[in-house]
Amino acid sequence: MLSSVVIEPKKPADSCVIWLHGLGANGHDFEPIVPELGLPDSLATRFIFPHAPEMPVTINGGMVMPAWYDILEMNIDRKVDSEQLIKSAQDVAQLIEQQMAAGIAPERILIAGFSQGGAVAYHVALSFPHRLAGLLALSTYFATLI
Repeated sequence: MLSSVVIEPKKPADSCVIWLHGLGANGHDFEPIVPELGLPDSLATRFIFPHAPEMPVTINGGMVMPAWYDILEMNIDRKVDSEQLIKSAQDVAQLIEQQMAAGIAPERILIAGFSQGGAVAYHVALSFPHRLAGLLALSTYFATLI
């Protein structure tokens, strides 16, 4: 299970946002957005900001950093490590399943992602076997699996 920053609502959660950070960041990256959203206290939404695992990233000279998958080359098609992208998507799917087991309906779970996290969010949202509340993809791309 991915370690995560979790922000609980004031009353028992009946909805959830799982928000994935970009390359080199961590789960704390979007944590400050929650109070800025100005959500009413009556909305019982749990926010989960998972941390990507640390790994060497080829396009960054092999530097080890938080990454959802390795980016092998930077061009219009962004050659990525498909196995790692799929593994990250499976890890996020486990977070969704955990929320469902806690009583939150899948159509009340939204997946959000920024940049590299957005590419994983696309994959999760489009392949998850249940209908989700939605997908928020910020400054990202659709990673082609090879």
